[in-house]
Amino acid sequence: MSQKILLSAKEINIILHRLACQLLENHLDFSNTVLIGIQPRGTFLAERLRQILSEKYKVKDVKMGFLDITFYRDDFRRGEKILEANSTKINFLVEDKNVVFIDDVLYTGRSIRSALTAVQSFGRPKQIELLTLIDRRFSRHLPIQPNYRGRQVDAINNEKVKVMWKENDGEDAVYLVEKV
Repeated sequence: MSQKILLSAKEINIILHRLACQLLENHLDFSNTVLIGIQPRGTFLAERLRQILSEKYKVKDVKMGFLDITFYRDDFRRGEKILEANSTKINFLVEDKNVVFIDDVLYTGRSIRSALTAVQSFGRPKQIELLTLIDRRFSRHLPIQPNYRGRQVDAINNEKVKVMWKENDGEDAVYLVEKV
């Protein structure tokens, strides 16, 4: 397997600040907006954005939760690999709220479709938007597009986009990995 760096830690930091500014432009005080990180990898991105909004831009009380979509996936129990569930941590209703789903990579769109179904357990949102760090635009199986994207990547099927987070992987970086 060979890998090529797509984004360095510095580039990721710049993108995160730009995404936070775009969220601020559209949601101002976040009084009716909630951020929901999609488990497992979207939670790192959601937490970073919440931190930037709170500390750098002084947005008070940014509501954030984490959504597990394991049992809502259309490939659940279809493969040989046993899927492990993560925990859902949403301690608020999403009824009539502006929900921003946050995930690290938008690939086929199936995870987002699962999240759309799963979030209904917490109420009926007024609006749902999607924020993603990486948009693999040529790989979509469903007509799902991000409202906010960090970087668009054209990767072919034998390539994988791997997002690394300092909190989990020891470094902030995005790699394009070619499967051999």
